[in-house]
Amino acid sequence: MAFYECVLIARQDISAAQAEQLGEQFAQIVRDNGGQVTKTEQWGLKTLTYKIKKNRKGHYVLFNIDAPAAAVLEMERNMSINEDVLRYMSVRVDALDANPSAMMQSRGERGERGDRGDRGPRRFDDRGPRPPRRSEPSQAAEGENA
Repeated sequence: MAFYECVLIARQDISAAQAEQLGEQFAQIVRDNGGQVTKTEQWGLKTLTYKIKKNRKGHYVLFNIDAPAAAVLEMERNMSINEDVLRYMSVRVDALDANPSAMMQSRGERGERGDRGDRGPRRFDDRGPRPPRRSEPSQAAEGENA
């Protein structure tokens, strides 16, 4: 059996509980076809970069799947039929990651930015004093314009 990661985006009109049920429905399809879903993550309601089928937001769900290709194709077929699913994408991967995905990690766990390291001080701190202003235009230039 092969490993897959699948992300689906459900309509914004459904509730979070309905999005969970939708995810469970597709996970059951994989199980019925001889596969197993090793991890399911609910990423919640997120703003889309552009409108998809007149929706500005969507509920994101991630699946890590260990299943034959026929099970994933059946799941994708059902996703394309379901009107609550805006988009889905399944990708075959070499190995499944048991850790939480980057979307589920809080900013604190990903590491703070910390100091600037070898980049030096901030830009405005190292400029020093301003150079003197340019002097007024010369008298010759004024005479030419008059």
